Amino acid sequence: MAIHISTAPCCWGVDDVKNPHLPPWRRVLDEAAQAGYRGIELGPYGYLPLDAQVLGDALAERGLHVVAGTIFDDLVDPANLPNLLKQTHDICALLRRLPPIEPEPGQRFRLPCLVLIDWGHEERDYAAGHPERAPRLSEENWQRMMAHIRAIAELAWNKYGVRATIHPHAGGYIEFADELERLARDIPDELAGLCLDTGHLYYAGMDPAETLRRYAGRLDYLHFKDIDQAVFERVLGERITFFEACARGVMCPIGRGVIDYPALRGLLLELGYQGYITVEQERDPRNADGSLRDVAASRAYLGSVGF
Repeated sequence: MAIHISTAPCCWGVDDVKNPHLPPWRRVLDEAAQAGYRGIELGPYGYLPLDAQVLGDALAERGLHVVAGTIFDDLVDPANLPNLLKQTHDICALLRRLPPIEPEPGQRFRLPCLVLIDWGHEERDYAAGHPERAPRLSEENWQRMMAHIRAIAELAWNKYGVRATIHPHAGGYIEFADELERLARDIPDELAGLCLDTGHLYYAGMDPAETLRRYAGRLDYLHFKDIDQAVFERVLGERITFFEACARGVMCPIGRGVIDYPALRGLLLELGYQGYITVEQERDPRNADGSLRDVAASRAYLGSVGF
């Protein structure tokens, strides 16, 4: 099993580029490297520089490479499609200009990939983690979202050779088991793969191991998180958005929460998963002073159980 562990700027609270409390991007790269990571995601559009020379030099100085770019935006609204396609062009052009990552034998697709996450709907944000009460998209709006995903994936692959992977995410319109199942039917594997996230699967009421096994044939890329069960139970009892829950500490360093990572290692070995896994721990950026400690603890724990 050839698996490499990377990280992402959300571990420093970087999810919204408009947030005035974000740490400097060079500090995030410094601390990622200091914690022992060699791969990192771009984070939200516009956080890390889109200038390949500037970013490439900064990565090289720290021994880092980029494993994925992300579109974290409204995938439903037709008025947002031009913005989504612009992000696709800008991110994929940057990814193609950065040094390539050699794939492992058996890895489904070469990285870096483009991770697609639906986001920006208040009615779903407040229903994160509640499959029984969360509103679902109408048939028309669901099909529109699928058409947008197809347009992004086709552009990324046909023009740039970048594989799109779709990430079910708490608080978006692709979160719960029924939505993941429908997505897998509507978007064929030849068009886009899946980026499944252990923490978001658990948050949405799914068993991470069972879900990874079920969708193993579509699994291009993985995110690892862990969840503090006591905090999780508290926030589910409140009317609270997903990132408010993260600010309360619902995500914790890997190995300190409810998810069984030694068992997941055995499962991934059985499934023959090869390639990259990215550690994430969303938080309020005003708490980024604890990020280095936490990402280092997550990396050390995963190493201790064989990753």
